[in-house]
Amino acid sequence: MKPKKYLLLPLSLLVLVTTTPINASLLNSKSITQPVLGKDGMVVTQHFLATEIGSEVLLNGGNAFDASIAVAFALAVVLPRAGNIGGGGFMVLYDESSNSFEALDYRERAPEKSYKEMFLNQDGTMNGDISTIGYKSIAVPGTVHGMWAIHKRYGTLSWKSLIDPAINLAREGFRITPMMADTLNENYDKLSKFESTKKIFLSQKPMEFGILLKQPDLANTLEIISIDGVDGFYQGKVAQKITSEMKKNGGLISLKDLKKYRSVWRKPLIGDYKNFKIVTMPPPSSGGIHIIQMLNILNHFSLPDLKHNSPEYSLLLAEIMKYAYADRSKYLADPDFEKVPVEYLISSKYSQEIASRISVGSYTNSDLIAPGIAASHESLDTTHFSIADQYGNLVSNTYTINSTYGSKVVIEGTGILMNNEMDDFSAAPGIPNQFGLLGDESNEIEPFKRPLSSMSPTIIFDMNKPFMVTGSPGGSKIITAVLQNILNVIEFDMEISDAISTPRIHHQWKPDVLSLEYGFDETHAQSISKLGQPIIFEEPGTSLEAIMIRNNIFYGYGDTRRPDSKAIGVNQ
Repeated sequence: MKPKKYLLLPLSLLVLVTTTPINASLLNSKSITQPVLGKDGMVVTQHFLATEIGSEVLLNGGNAFDASIAVAFALAVVLPRAGNIGGGGFMVLYDESSNSFEALDYRERAPEKSYKEMFLNQDGTMNGDISTIGYKSIAVPGTVHGMWAIHKRYGTLSWKSLIDPAINLAREGFRITPMMADTLNENYDKLSKFESTKKIFLSQKPMEFGILLKQPDLANTLEIISIDGVDGFYQGKVAQKITSEMKKNGGLISLKDLKKYRSVWRKPLIGDYKNFKIVTMPPPSSGGIHIIQMLNILNHFSLPDLKHNSPEYSLLLAEIMKYAYADRSKYLADPDFEKVPVEYLISSKYSQEIASRISVGSYTNSDLIAPGIAASHESLDTTHFSIADQYGNLVSNTYTINSTYGSKVVIEGTGILMNNEMDDFSAAPGIPNQFGLLGDESNEIEPFKRPLSSMSPTIIFDMNKPFMVTGSPGGSKIITAVLQNILNVIEFDMEISDAISTPRIHHQWKPDVLSLEYGFDETHAQSISKLGQPIIFEEPGTSLEAIMIRNNIFYGYGDTRRPDSKAIGVNQ
């Protein structure tokens, strides 16, 4: 049930938040890594400052939905490469008071003036520069509307009190971390194309960690939103600044586009795996469908008989991933524009059909797997957070601005770093976007349409009890990362920390290459190659931020693949 309404208390009055285990006997002594424990809640995000803000909300009596709003706005300040108010995303939630699941789609939308061939050259090839960098690549943002929708339906603390911590971070500044310094330096050339971006994020070259980063324009924008609510972003001075910059620089977003934007409440997808209920995001996310689809296929195999991450196990997962990503290429799109055959794709009949074509230890060339034209996806710098509260509510939220630092455009005078989500549409069948996935006509650009996404926020129940909250950034790799996280816990009985830390694989059908994280050794890779599957080694591209619930204790872990991640357990 919902708590009473409160105002946030000063930091000096907060109850202790713990990041250390409560009782060693509650932990798995065989684990290589150990999670953080909490009795009254858990917050896991990709940046420690956002995690601290979320945990403070819970300590002050707020619920998981309040904490989500505070975290989302805080990440817009401290994780500009992915956290945002200039982007959009998806939330899957469980409301204990009504014993119900919901899914909120606050994905970005194509502007009214957008059109199918807008990123094609005269010879029909893709103009990747226009689709990924600059004003034309920007879709209508949804984050502020999404957080407002959550607040209106589930919020208990005041809207302003939830945004105030982010305002303070933007105005007073924070010390940039080594990872943030690295990403800024790696993107220096692209970010410095825009003076409004350069003056905020590139005060020197190279950027060094420890620099105090202040964002006064963003603080002012957040303050307007905190006072005027959703209209503070989609109408008034902020909207006028956005559309003025668009008009001046060839962008397509109008005042009408902003005013007409709406987030959408959708019915979550629910599947069963063993005794577990998998609750996840429906289209325009492709992640939920294909997680359920792959789990359905895996139901036909005895995974415990295969050693975890053995060559045979890795190849089996790869084969199943190929079928899912082939289907993704053909059928997935915005359900408000295209009919997506959800029931068919997650049916037991279809999963049995696919399973009958797969043999453990056998390799199938991707060219032999239909259907034929492949899909689009967002970059590695999406971000995810998971939150659980003392009242029984759960939140799994993934949002993005697409590429690292999105379009690289900060709207002058607002501090808002904008997305480049227009690249998530298919420019034309068979033409890959910036991340190598292909696309069909179902995901082509149309006015007001939402682009296809791989984001996969997921909640799992064990019988009728909350068991797990999970999700990840990582573009097309999100789906396979979340799948392996689920399997590691359910099939191989791993502690949540080990389930996240162990090396992951990825296959997306086209190109026909199995990606292995560097945690795998050469012997493993050679064994897979001998079975016929081409492989490559890649740096980690995902970052699971997850919670497991056991015996009324919350176990949280922030993926160390992104070193700024942090889990905080709440203990009243």
